[in-house]
Amino acid sequence: MSDRVALYFVASPLQYLAARRIAENFEPGARQVLVCYKRGVTPIIKQTDWDAAGYMPWPRWEPLPGPFGRLRRQRENIRLVADLVGRCKVLHIHSAVFDTEAINYFLRALPPRCGASEMHARILPDGIISIRRYPLTLAKRFLQYVRKLRQLVAPELDYWCFSGDRIGSDAPFCDRVYVLPGLPHEYPPAKAVVLPPLVEPDPTRVVGDGEPTALVIGQPLEGAGLMKGTDRDAVSEEIRAWLAARGITRIFYKGHPKDPSRELNQPAYEVVNLDEPLEVHLARTPYNAVVGVRSSALLFARQTAPASTKVVAFGWDRVRFKSADEKRQMLEAFRTTGVDVHGA
Repeated sequence: MSDRVALYFVASPLQYLAARRIAENFEPGARQVLVCYKRGVTPIIKQTDWDAAGYMPWPRWEPLPGPFGRLRRQRENIRLVADLVGRCKVLHIHSAVFDTEAINYFLRALPPRCGASEMHARILPDGIISIRRYPLTLAKRFLQYVRKLRQLVAPELDYWCFSGDRIGSDAPFCDRVYVLPGLPHEYPPAKAVVLPPLVEPDPTRVVGDGEPTALVIGQPLEGAGLMKGTDRDAVSEEIRAWLAARGITRIFYKGHPKDPSRELNQPAYEVVNLDEPLEVHLARTPYNAVVGVRSSALLFARQTAPASTKVVAFGWDRVRFKSADEKRQMLEAFRTTGVDVHGA
């Protein structure tokens, strides 16, 4: 039996990098267990970095065949993760959010299965969206109690209801919220813990005198409801023209896992497929410019790129923000980091 196990549920390369930093700096001596629930993340996972690692199907998107497939998948996931964790005395469960049922049920189901007498939930950073709080509405609070009804047919599915911020930062089961260095946040000061830089820039990296290069960072815009299609096309053309005006002739495009149509791509761009997190690529690869709209990767590019690299966010006058307050907070984060924001 292990004295302590640190369990990480991750769904993005950024969350994966954060989990590595936590394992190295805040969970020394613990058994390190990684659970990935987005297939797009699996290629970057290094099995040798973990005591155990595996893929967990998301019940809503990958239910088991037959009746009550989602419920049976959830129960199967609990068995799967319990086997990865093994027996332990103390269990630390890390996730970017705890209101989703696919993660929440583990809070009460996993400790007794693993023999843990102590459990704490800890929140992983999730990029630019982690600078704000997202209070639960009355409807979502009510939905929590509906999810608790599954306990009638599956006793281990005992949803842990809570109030306040939807990711769980105010909940009694959460004792720590990890935040990214250099970014503002609204989490309780007593719980917030600043991570070391997720990646260290290569000190030998130099933006050379050869053919100028740029990286366009894609993200779902029309597909995510952030822009109309006509606005997205206008921003894409604005980026192309800006790069051309600066004599940048070789342009690479890095799409987003949720952007299969590559909304900001242009015919002359070269699509980049990585077997490492984008943040690591940016810290190692020199570009004359890194551009996009409101991707968190722009913040990391500015923090790790040489001073001569232009890092620019375009189209903020066309983005649909949820509120003026959201736009203000995101703009503060981008400007504080040093990203040049056009259209703000």
